[in-house]
Amino acid sequence: MTSTKNKTYVLVECAILLAMATLLSFFPKFEGLWPNGGSITLCSMLPIIIISYRNGIKWGLLSGLAFSFLQLLTGGFYSVGTSMFMVFATLLLDYILPYTAIGLGGMFKGKFKSTAMELSLGVIVSLLIRYACHVISGFVLWYDVTYATKVLNSEGFAFGVGAKIAENFSGTTLFALYDILYNGSYMIPEIILTTIGAIILSKAVNYNFNNK
Repeated sequence: MTSTKNKTYVLVECAILLAMATLLSFFPKFEGLWPNGGSITLCSMLPIIIISYRNGIKWGLLSGLAFSFLQLLTGGFYSVGTSMFMVFATLLLDYILPYTAIGLGGMFKGKFKSTAMELSLGVIVSLLIRYACHVISGFVLWYDVTYATKVLNSEGFAFGVGAKIAENFSGTTLFALYDILYNGSYMIPEIILTTIGAIILSKAVNYNFNNK
């Protein structure tokens, strides 16, 4: 009976935090600078990391997977191709893998004496994995050197760094650098903001809601 009751608490807690993550992914939100997708939110992924930290990686991964489908349903879906392979690859690399990976955020629980340290490392590692998924997706699915060169040369892109890359590199190397820079322009700020949020909430994250 106790086990069932505890599981119910976990399910309710995960549902609430997942709803918070989805809400934060809508508002507030900074977007519009990334023509091929990308945005900076106010710690929208932190609730998933908290689920993982409080309830274990299994719950974190399941919540991350659910979050990936919510992002797919609410954020729209665009595939670079219409073949079944391209649609599936886009689903996998742009949605399922990167968002599910956020559920690894609790991997450092119990590894250090500081909750803030454990949460911060969880944020950094899990979101870097998400970042890597988007970079791989860009290289595998969206490879277009001509388009990358055009974007890199656009006025003010990456404060002029893009133009220098376009001037000094070509071919695969140019696209790889563009891919890393493009996805990093929203993922790095997201990682920083989420880490700050994790540190701020670190003292409250272990609160036991089951206490009467």
